[in-house]
Amino acid sequence: MALSPTLVLGASLAYLLALFAVAWWGDRRAAAGRSVIGNAWVYALSMGVYCTAWTYFGSIGRAASGGVWFLPIYLGPMLAMVLAWVVLRKMIRIARRFRITSIADFIASRYGKSRLLAGLVTLIALVGVVPYVALQLKAVASGYAVLTGEGAAAAGGVAGSGSALLVALLLAGFTIAFGTRHLDNTERHEGMVAAIAAESVVKLLAFLAVGAFVTWGLFGGLTDIAERALAKPELARVLQPSAGGGASGASGAGGAGGGFAFDAWFALMALSMLSVIMLPRQFQMMVVENVDERHLKRAAWAFPAYLLLINVFVLPIAMGGLLYFGGASGPGLGAAAANPETFVLSLPLAAGQPALALLAFIGGLSAATGMVIVEAIAVSTMVCNDLVLPLLLRTKLRSRALGRGRTGGRAGDGVGGRAGDAAGDAAGDAAGDGVGDGVGDGVGDGVGDAAGDLTGVILAVRRVVIVGLMLLGWLYFRVAGEAYALVSIGLISFAAVAQFAPALLGGMFWKGGTRDGALAGLGAGAAVWGWTLLLPSIAKSGWMDASFLQHGLLGLAWLRPEALFGLGGMDSLTHSLFWSLLANVGLYVGVSLARPPQAAEASQALQFVDVYERASEGRVFWRGRARTGDLVALVGRFLGAERARSLFEGEARRRGQAKGPRDGVLAVPGGGASAEADAALVQFAETQLAGAIGSASARVMVASVVEEEALDLDDVVHIVEEASELRHLNEQLKSLDRLKDDFMSSVTHELRTPLASIRALAELMRDEPGMESAQRQQFLAIVVAEAERLSRLVSQVLDMAKIESGHAEWHSADVDLGGLLEQAVQSTAELLRERGAVAVLDKPAQVPLLRADPDRLLQVVLNLLSNAAKFTPAGAGRIEIRLLARAEGATVEVHDNGPGVPREQQQLVFEKFRQGGDGISRPQGTGLGLPISRRIIEHFGGRLWLVSEPGQGACFGFDLPWRREPGPDSGRTNRRPEETTP
Repeated sequence: MALSPTLVLGASLAYLLALFAVAWWGDRRAAAGRSVIGNAWVYALSMGVYCTAWTYFGSIGRAASGGVWFLPIYLGPMLAMVLAWVVLRKMIRIARRFRITSIADFIASRYGKSRLLAGLVTLIALVGVVPYVALQLKAVASGYAVLTGEGAAAAGGVAGSGSALLVALLLAGFTIAFGTRHLDNTERHEGMVAAIAAESVVKLLAFLAVGAFVTWGLFGGLTDIAERALAKPELARVLQPSAGGGASGASGAGGAGGGFAFDAWFALMALSMLSVIMLPRQFQMMVVENVDERHLKRAAWAFPAYLLLINVFVLPIAMGGLLYFGGASGPGLGAAAANPETFVLSLPLAAGQPALALLAFIGGLSAATGMVIVEAIAVSTMVCNDLVLPLLLRTKLRSRALGRGRTGGRAGDGVGGRAGDAAGDAAGDAAGDGVGDGVGDGVGDGVGDAAGDLTGVILAVRRVVIVGLMLLGWLYFRVAGEAYALVSIGLISFAAVAQFAPALLGGMFWKGGTRDGALAGLGAGAAVWGWTLLLPSIAKSGWMDASFLQHGLLGLAWLRPEALFGLGGMDSLTHSLFWSLLANVGLYVGVSLARPPQAAEASQALQFVDVYERASEGRVFWRGRARTGDLVALVGRFLGAERARSLFEGEARRRGQAKGPRDGVLAVPGGGASAEADAALVQFAETQLAGAIGSASARVMVASVVEEEALDLDDVVHIVEEASELRHLNEQLKSLDRLKDDFMSSVTHELRTPLASIRALAELMRDEPGMESAQRQQFLAIVVAEAERLSRLVSQVLDMAKIESGHAEWHSADVDLGGLLEQAVQSTAELLRERGAVAVLDKPAQVPLLRADPDRLLQVVLNLLSNAAKFTPAGAGRIEIRLLARAEGATVEVHDNGPGVPREQQQLVFEKFRQGGDGISRPQGTGLGLPISRRIIEHFGGRLWLVSEPGQGACFGFDLPWRREPGPDSGRTNRRPEETTP
């Protein structure tokens, strides 16, 4: 049962218009400040653009010939998402920091913003994507032929070529409408993302509907299909793991003797793992269009779940089709019905379900449309920014594109006229022959000159590239489309974009990667891919002499494309992937190690690899002179005058600066458009341009209007050291700020407690004139005690401040340490009695005299004894004080039988305003006693320490040398002249 062409075309056009309506609605919502893509589900669904017509049609064809060999293409992305938070999140953070808009821009920016590298990546992407576009055209054309009853011959013949051309032009028009309506310096397309998310839902539901119909409508369920397939020897062989695989999609994956081809399985998984990130459309959706990196947390499991769902019925449909048609033509459908790649359409048609078949076709069209739209937008951005625009600026066309020329530049009434012209001339040699001169002329026309606005030129170039890409895809379909299955065409593209992996991943995690290494690796990998995979695909189609496949280049057998260097036994895809990535990685690492990076590469490497470090945000690797007005004018050329003014005024507000009184541009010290721009503002202008024309072109354009000083590696190191020092100072300031907060909290609390007690008791005595004398005396005693507590608190705070500032007074004398300990025990006797504790002193009969400040040492011992008393059990406390005399010095230990100090708090108790114990059992205090004691002991060359095991009490002690050694602050202390160290 065939459908009328009018119905099929009408339904297809209606669906595309519906997608466009969703995109229009998304853009309108974004303009109103109510973004629809700021949702993790939308982000996860947009990743479904990975599932193209290859999934919809090609996977069934692969399953029909190779059984489970369609799975590695989807298992790879599932495994890749396990690393999403490590790899993808870092890519998103880098892209947002540098306003990166394509994978070519990403790689070029990492390696010193190299124009040559950006161009090479773009060329590889363009050549690699063309077969993928051809795949979509072939799938749609074949599906249309099946639905309308034209048959397989029409799909691949002149009629099919005509319908594919029509599809190509139609998709080009919709792509232009979706993604090139305006130029945005962030290159986000909210409407397009919304449409792709909707498209992902449509194709999933359509595929599941067909799968459910085949499984339970034509057959009795999954078990029924499996039993019937296993009963047929030819199908049972297909279901064996070693049935098929490799690039051909039909054979070659089996190992020797028909064993499982682990190498092919691993190659397919590795290839798909890389491609899910490296494909231009995936980079666009997963990195460029991401609005919140936290969305990755949901996408990390939602995207694999989506892949699982859309592949649930692949094998049942493939086996069901083989069983239903029995290898022959379906009733009234022609030979196309026997093509497994069209089972998703031919099965519903053969079963008398034209509506379901039309829904399935719309799903396949949706899959192809989503891929083509996003891929074309991504590739057109790269081609425009990294191939066409640099060439445009280097030709005579620049005079028409950039404005009125030198005369206009000098006569222009906007900012930057003469400066733009002069800077352009000066930058001509450095930025490329003629580029600086032309840019200087154009910028000289001023912000207000609409004739110099390049947004229209850039959009026109991108639209032409989109049409050209579609036509190239159609041409490849005509040349090689019939020689390869859909899956095989897709794998050729996968292998091409996999060449980006070493330079991209290496650049993110290895600072040693260089531009020369990336160029060598990419060039070698792409050359090997072209020789071992792309050219054989064209030769096998009959469009070029295929003798080199058997005899090799120039008759050299070791240069045969499918047995390079004599390596055989692999399928063509695994063979190509092995050699291309080996050459790529080897040269990338080898050349990078052989040649040190340039300053520009080193600076970008630091910012890419250390993108998570807050200090890297403030690093600006630029030195020179620039004027604000010139930068505003330059940005206005590519983003529009109003947009440029708005961006710079926003930057002024962010810095806390005001709008210029007359110029209407960013005001800096000195004021106005002629004011000097600092390095951060130059980087800001370059980053804004990078979003519209790519980082490499932006680098050239900015260089044409500024006077830049060349940096070397020493300068880069110096800037990093300055940034690190600044970060260290910031951390110190934050630490001091935290200490200040701790100090205010602790001291305020400690002050309020005795003050509240004093006030309350004083008010009681004032309001009760007839209070009994005994009670009044009791209250007065408490007031005195609380006042003494306040005095101690203030003394401790002042003491700590003096010691840390180096203004403390030290009065050294000969100290009898044994007598000092006896005095300390007597002073704390009342405190110990109140706690029900006893103190036991163990000391030698004779101890050498110690040179120190006796008052300060007594302060230390009293602090240790009072701390011990606070933590001993009430009524059963025991404190042992032990004095040990050694040859090198004296040791004092204060050991209590309290609960001890937990290991995690044993360092904390020596910090200012910190106390041990939990919030309930923590005693009163400022947390300054132990820090002050430590500073006193260290001043006299000693060491204060703590040994404690949980449940066995705590032992605080200090060691002091008989002969005082200079302490860490001894040079800052105030001493009497006669007080010298013996």
